[in-house]
Parts: sequence; C-alpha cells; structure tokens
Amino acid sequence: MIFNRITVDGAWVIEPAPHSDFRGRFMRAWCANEFAQSGIRFTPVQANMGFSHTRGTVRGMHYQTSPADEAKLVRCTRGSMFDVVLDLRPESPTYRSWYGTTLSAENGQMLLIPEGCAHGCQSLEDGTEFLYMASTEFSPPHATGVRHDDPAFAIAWPLPVTLISEQDRNWPLQR
Repeated sequence: MIFNRITVDGAWVIEPAPHSDFRGRFMRAWCANEFAQSGIRFTPVQANMGFSHTRGTVRGMHYQTSPADEAKLVRCTRGSMFDVVLDLRPESPTYRSWYGTTLSAENGQMLLIPEGCAHGCQSLEDGTEFLYMASTEFSPPHATGVRHDDPAFAIAWPLPVTLISEQDRNWPLQR
C-alpha cells in the first residue's frame, strides 16, 4: 500500500499496490503492520456497507462524539463516489477544513478518516456501493452530523444533490 498524507491533519489517501495477472488483480484492503509502519494507529472493530441507487446521492456528514469517537477507513466496492473528510477538532491545525477525493471500484483507493472528523460521500454513478471499517462500534447516543451544504465549510460537491435523508438535510448549521 502507498500512504499519502492529505491536507486534513491525520487523514490519508491509501493507494493499493495490486498484483495483476491473467485472472485479474489481488490487493490488500487493510494490514496492521503496513499501517503501523506508516505511523497510523487504526484497529477496525466493525465493518459496514452502504449502497446508493442513484447518482448524486449524498450521505453525511457523520461522526460520533466522545467517548465513542471513531476513525473510518472507506473504500468504494462498486461504481464511484466523491468521499469527504471534514476536520471538526477545535485543537487541530486544520480545524474546519475538508478534503475530497474520488474513490472507485476501479482505482481501489481508500480514505482514512481520523477520530473527531466528519465523513460524507456522494455517489458519482448509479448503483454505487462502499465498505468502511470503523475503530468503534456504532453508538446511537453519540452519532451526530453537520450539514453537507453548511456555508461554514463550503464543501464543493461535484454533482447536484439528487437524494439525501431528512436527518442529513436537517443537521443544524455551525457558527
């Protein structure tokens, strides 16, 4: 795996190092040793999958509060999506900044979302599926979010929003 630091402190884009032959390709999805060698502490305890029927669907921006802070490792397994990390850690040098990248089944890249950051995605194709591993189990009392279109963050989604849940549409605006 190739680990690339990005503009949000503690977040990474991780590129696969696939082995290809006449059958197709093989690549690692996660390796404790390779993460540790890059100085990344991430131990998944739960894996979740999502599927969006329609291009333009937005999910997020989600995170969990203390004591259930979670890091996420996100990969697109079918189609493609614009994946976003938003820094909500007041003590961070990149507080309130965001980074977005295209994850696809084809490129096999992953985005590591650190604890204290929100995560969201927009499907770029119909029938987009993703998998993410989380460092903490889902905790409904600690699950929250911020609006995908909050002017305080000015996230530049690549497509018009075609579908979004009522919950995600109605998170309060930040000041």
